[in-house]
Amino acid sequence: MSLPTGPEADFGTVAGLIGEIAKQTPERTALIDGERELSYGELDSLMDKIAAKLVAEGVAPRNVIAICATTSLEYVATFLGALRVGIAVSPLAPSATPESLAGMLRDSGAKLLFLDATTRASLAAVNVPKIALDDTPPDTRFSDFRAPTGARPPEVPIGSDWVFNIIYSSGTTGTPKGIEQSHQMRWFHVRPPGRDAYGPDARTLISTPLYSNTTLVCLFPTLANGGTAILMRKFDAREFLASAQKHRATHAMLVPVQYSRIMAMPEFDDYDLSSFKMKFCTSAPFSAALKSDILKRWPGGLVEYYGMTEGGGTCILHAHEHPDKLHTVGRPAPNHDIRLIGEDGREVAQGEAGEVVGRSSAIMNGYHNQPGMTRAAEWYDAEGHRFIRTGDIGRFDEDGFLTLLDRRKDMIISGGFNIYPSDLEAVLLQHDEVAEASVVGIASAAWGETPVAFVVAKPGTAPDAEALRQWVNARLGKTQRLAALRLVDRLPRSTIGKVLKRELRDSFDGKLA
Repeated sequence: MSLPTGPEADFGTVAGLIGEIAKQTPERTALIDGERELSYGELDSLMDKIAAKLVAEGVAPRNVIAICATTSLEYVATFLGALRVGIAVSPLAPSATPESLAGMLRDSGAKLLFLDATTRASLAAVNVPKIALDDTPPDTRFSDFRAPTGARPPEVPIGSDWVFNIIYSSGTTGTPKGIEQSHQMRWFHVRPPGRDAYGPDARTLISTPLYSNTTLVCLFPTLANGGTAILMRKFDAREFLASAQKHRATHAMLVPVQYSRIMAMPEFDDYDLSSFKMKFCTSAPFSAALKSDILKRWPGGLVEYYGMTEGGGTCILHAHEHPDKLHTVGRPAPNHDIRLIGEDGREVAQGEAGEVVGRSSAIMNGYHNQPGMTRAAEWYDAEGHRFIRTGDIGRFDEDGFLTLLDRRKDMIISGGFNIYPSDLEAVLLQHDEVAEASVVGIASAAWGETPVAFVVAKPGTAPDAEALRQWVNARLGKTQRLAALRLVDRLPRSTIGKVLKRELRDSFDGKLA
């Protein structure tokens, strides 16, 4: 199988690559969903039928459709079919509130909404034509929403700057923003193949939801290069291990909380995971201890990506090659420019901490309908080059590896001193009875803000909150000490594992000096 890799591959489309694979190897398996499979030939034909039907329904190139449903073959085919004729896709989180979903649909301007039985109730009040991917009533059945066999959609010359998808932020810091990613940005994600590429022999286990960029950055490269994507409708640690063994998975993209649950399975070592070539991680802080455990017990390489859905710049840590750098997120990816800036917007000196900004060919167009927020997310260097601000505080070491200190918005300023919650969380996790910990800043009359910890105890333990607070404070600097510590059953998290610190702040019921 031969796909473009030279100068002629400066720009192409994901849907176009799938069409080329279908011509060359139509019987190759593209998607596995439980007991169902689609070959590349079948996927390509279904994409054509969906694309032709969308056009027949009056959805024009550069219009938007939305999908809010559980992962399935139909979901993937609809996404790709729309892309084939230049229609952008807005994949929405089924876990969002009805009000939030309605707001995202209004903002996106979606012409059609694809849903299933799991999301119908949340979308009942939305006045957008609906198609049921699972054929459930009362909406138009997906099996009826396709052009006749043999139908071909019109040829659409897709511009590199056209919007590929609009991904809405999780909304953990307020109203979700629609992140516009272009066809050019996605092309850079899939071509040309890099050192960690998904080749034709890749069997990628997809266990994160399809509305997340975390998922799409492994799904699209797998399909664009002729691999097989194995779809999990819902993550479960035991089911993941069983599927990986059954399908001889070679690649997987997981978020840290998923790795944690998998590694904690008592029967983990009973599964045959020898087929794995590479495992990836992104989206949330990934502890050095967890990375080390994975390297010891799970075959294949381990790569951590640090970046944003907005793009800009990415750092990569090949953990299996740099076991002494597991506390970092690696070095800037090839042709990615990562810099650190201070509060004054100027670059900081070598060795100093600053906000991480990044620039590369993979960068968002902007926030949909939000030019002001787009400008606020940008930083320009002296030559006028556009960077994206991450909101993260980091520091480069002498070898060029980036260590993240914390989110800028989560940094606690107490009595004029900057306190990075991750430093305190790292100390808490050293305690034998602590499974998880998150530190937030709580308003204080005396200090402005002061740190408070929320801790999940390890199973079978019952630590005393005050004794644990004193243990931690004895190991912290004077300005870092915890004002309070709360034991909780769990930490609130987004669907991709990020701790919702705003919810923790709101839940604090104590009074501080």
